This record gives sequence, structure tokens and C-alpha cells, in this order.
Amino acid sequence: MNRLKYIALLLFMATAHGAIGQRVLTLDDALSLAMENSPDIRRSQLNLEYNRESLNAEESRLKSNFSLQLTPIDMGRNRQFNDLFSTWYTNENFMWYGALMVRQPIVWTDGTLTLTNRLSWQNSYSGYQDVRTRSYSNNLYLSYNQPLFTYNRTRMALRELELALENAALNHAIQQLNIERQVTQSFYDVYREQERLSIALEEAISQQQNFEIIKNKAESGLIAMEERYQAEVNMANSRSSARNQEVIVENAKDNFKQLLGISILAEIEMVANVQSAYTEVDLNQAIDHALLSRMEIRQREISMIYSQNDMVRTNSTNEFRGDLDISVGLFGDDLKLPDIYETPTYNPKVALTFNIPLWDWGERKSRLNAAESNVQTQELAMTDQKNDIIINIRRIYRSLQNLENQIEISHQSQRNAQLTYDINLERYQNGDLTGMELNQYQNQLSQAKMDLVTAMINYQLELLNLKIQSLWDFKSNQTILPEEFQKK
Repeated sequence: MNRLKYIALLLFMATAHGAIGQRVLTLDDALSLAMENSPDIRRSQLNLEYNRESLNAEESRLKSNFSLQLTPIDMGRNRQFNDLFSTWYTNENFMWYGALMVRQPIVWTDGTLTLTNRLSWQNSYSGYQDVRTRSYSNNLYLSYNQPLFTYNRTRMALRELELALENAALNHAIQQLNIERQVTQSFYDVYREQERLSIALEEAISQQQNFEIIKNKAESGLIAMEERYQAEVNMANSRSSARNQEVIVENAKDNFKQLLGISILAEIEMVANVQSAYTEVDLNQAIDHALLSRMEIRQREISMIYSQNDMVRTNSTNEFRGDLDISVGLFGDDLKLPDIYETPTYNPKVALTFNIPLWDWGERKSRLNAAESNVQTQELAMTDQKNDIIINIRRIYRSLQNLENQIEISHQSQRNAQLTYDINLERYQNGDLTGMELNQYQNQLSQAKMDLVTAMINYQLELLNLKIQSLWDFKSNQTILPEEFQKK
């Protein structure tokens, strides 16, 4: 009866991860799910959308802006004192007016061109001379404001919004690569535990078979009963190890399902091909493509541009600046609206204003020194970034070469361990080897199998690291840089 229970338990564990209703996941499937459900990807998408709409808003602001201001009623009555004649009098006023304005910012000059038409009607009474006046009036004029001797604030603001959008797109692309790295690492972690479970199940089944053989021999008096007891202990330990490993696999799957954003109750099974042929890697190509294409380098360039812009802004602290205002227009008034421009008045205006700083106690100089230090910091960060990229790619390249050697050694070790185990299994069954000694060879075989799986998984992970570091996929021999960032 106990033997039937053991066999049933082993069969259950061996088939648990292949049960009906399980979802088989490849690495590509897992990556697709993560890209759809990842909160980090969603946040980067929202940030990208925010910066895109901010740029659209600024571009819309720089187009012609039409506005209409209406005041349908403006009335009042007040008493005033005339100092010259020492007398009080009453003023009454009723009017309505409206203004249509067309405002056009000029990006190239940072100036503003404005066309304004203001139409009004007024009914006024002055008690001082007992006079009532009714009339229409219209003021049509074109004005232009131009800052002088300063930087172009409009063009800089627009350029920085363009850079912010580009930076958000770079962050989104980098986040996708980070998710790919994270999901791939977790995927292979679960796959490794699955393989460990498969090896543990093979060992448990082998120990069960050995126990049956030794039990029969012991009961027939061919070998000592101590060997039967040892075989039973080995079998129990192997079953316990398989059960513990099954728990580890299920826990790893739950964590992986959480990472993918799918139901914790879903049944999944990892399927991977880690035994593919070695991939040829060109170290110089990897470094050159990384230095040309890495998005982090472009982000450093954007940071340097921001720092240079800050220097421009800082340089404008207490600056010598001018403003030129020019306007030309026509003013007309009449009791009748059609006759409003019978005798128009021309209203030209020119104003030139200068702001001349005299003494700032060294504020501008200190701010410039601080801004210049920030620029130099960004330049050093750029150099460090490039050096880090080169160092990481060289490290990965060496690691790949070493892993290829490890895989070959692991293949040979597994073959040798299998042959050694088969030879000693026969000795064990003939009574020439103890159960404890056979268990050592079993453990060596299991470890050799696991070492091979680990080496092949590590090789795939290092290939992924190289792809992310260089933005070049040596498997397909093509760039993985998003199309919008590829240099034409």
C-alpha cells in the first residue's frame, strides 16, 4: 500500500506542471504581457503624452491668437470738486465697448505683433457746464513690441519643450528595455527552478526504482537488510527534495505572475530554448554602435543643452536690456456710426526703453560661475557615461567567451556524470556498492545537469545584456534602436 502511495505521489508531482488548463508561456509571450500591464511602462507613456501635449499647446500659442473683449454696460455717477473754481459738480457716464484683438508672436525675433480694433459708444453728462455728449468712437491700430539686447525667450522655451518631449520618449524606450531585462531575468529564474524540479523528479523516480530492487534482494536474503533501510532513506529524501522544489517553483511562478500583471490564480508553464548555438559577437561593432546610439548619451546631451540654457538665463541677470514699442493707427468719433471716420486722427507712437543696471554687488558674476560649474559637471558626466558603456560591453564580451567555455565543460561533465552513475548503479544493484555511495553519484549527476542548465541560461542573459548595452541584436544582426531615434 505504501508503495502505491509513493508512486502516486511521484506521478502527481511529475504531471502537476503540465496539468490541463495551464498556459504555456514563451519569453516573447511574457514580454508582450509585461509591456501591456507594467505600471512603469504606463507611467512612462503618460509622461510621454504629457510632454507631447505641452509641446502642442506651446506651438498653438505661437499661432495667431484671436480674442474678443465685450463690455455691454459701463455706467457710473460721481461728485467731483473743481479746485480752480472751488465748486462741486456731478458727472454721469454710460457706455458700452468691445475690442477685437489679433496677437501674433514672432518666434524668430521674440517680438509680438498685435492688431486691435476698439469700438465704443458713450453717453456722458457733466454738471459743471451742463453738457451732455453722445458719440461713437473707434480706435484701429497695429502695434509691435520688440525686446532688444537680450536672448530669445520664445525660441528657447519652444526648444526646451521639444527636448522635454524627446527626453520623455527616450525614457519610455529605456523603460521598455528595463522591463525586458527584468522580465527575462525573472522568466529564466522560474525556468531554472522548473528544470531543477524536473531533475529532482527524475532522481525521486530513480530512487523509487532502486528501492524496489534492493527491497526484493534484501527480502530474498541476497543483501543485508541495512541496504534496504538506506535505500528507503534515500527514496524518502529524494521525494522530500522534489516536494520542496515544487513549492519553490510555485512561489516563483506567483511572483512572476505579479510582475506580468496577470491573475495569481492562473496556471502557467515556462517554455524556453536555451540550447541554441553560440552567437558570434563583434566587440568593436558593439562599442561603436552603443556610443552612436545609446539613449542615455542623448539624454546627457539634452542635460548639457539645459545647462547651457541656464547659463544664458543667468547671463541675463541684471542685464542691459531695451524694449522697442511701435504702433500706428486711426481714431475716429462721430454721433453717427457710418460717419465715424469722416475726420480720422492718425495715432503713430514710438517708444524706446532701456534698462541699465548700475551695481549688483557681484550677483551676476557669482550666478554665472555657478552655472558654468554645472555645465562642466554635465560634461564630466557625459565622459563617465561613455566610459561606463565601454567598460560594461567589454565585461559582457569577456563573460560570453567564458560562458561558452563553461557550457562545453558542463556538457562534458554531464556526460561523464551520467556514465559514472550508470556504472555504479549496476554495481549497486549487484551488491558491490552501498546506498550512501550510490547517492553521492546521484547527487553528482543532478548537480552536473543543473550546472549545464545554469550556464546556458547565464549565456542567454549575457546576450540580452549585450543587446541592451549596445542596442544591437547580434542574433538577428540588426539594431534595436527605436525608429524615431535612428539617425537618418
